[in-house]
Amino acid sequence: MPFKAHENPKCPKCGKSVYHAEARVVGDVSFHKECYKCSMCNKMLDSTNSNMHENALYCKTCHGRKFGPKGYGFGGGAAGLSMDTGSHLEKK
Repeated sequence: MPFKAHENPKCPKCGKSVYHAEARVVGDVSFHKECYKCSMCNKMLDSTNSNMHENALYCKTCHGRKFGPKGYGFGGGAAGLSMDTGSHLEKK
């Protein structure tokens, strides 16, 4: 019986194989350590400040900007109103 190597998961950000020693796992998806950063602002993430939405990683701030509630009452008065959608942080 020939040797068959274990199939390593692929990083959704770069598409390369992720080995166990370098893996950062969110749910059932594995990322490289250097790929484990916010998709909008490129901030390096850890397990306490990461959110995933449709296989894309976001820091808590960018995730709230892009997918959180909008309008008055979500942020504490008129000072909390923001028209910022985070579009200036997205890659073009």
